[in-house]
Amino acid sequence: MGNMVTVKERAGGIYTQDVLAGNHRLYADEPESLGGADLGPSPFEFVLAGLGSCTTITLRMYAERKKWPVTHIGVDVSYKKSGFGADMKSVFVRKITIEGELDEAQLKRMMAIADKCPVHKMLEAKTEIRTELV
Repeated sequence: MGNMVTVKERAGGIYTQDVLAGNHRLYADEPESLGGADLGPSPFEFVLAGLGSCTTITLRMYAERKKWPVTHIGVDVSYKKSGFGADMKSVFVRKITIEGELDEAQLKRMMAIADKCPVHKMLEAKTEIRTELV
């Protein structure tokens, strides 16, 4: 994919981070309950935001291509762990709202398209993380 995000510590709180994504500057932090300054979303919230925004963008692109009368798309994303030990897995739950004059078949198709969003595919894929000290 070739995307690059740079994250580095910044003044503000013990866990406050500058997140540099292209031309965008964001903060990441931990909530006060975990000792952070709560100046930005937590790392988990960034992952949930990535899945949610990719889902809504993918659905909007599909609706536009089909010229379907979708007036609004929203998604609530939550995360939990399921199972124990070697059987432990991450479970992401998306609750999708699609507004507009769509019939049952169109809504069913939109739900299938939601599963094709690139971040969804990335999270479901077998993943390898390579770490290098620079």
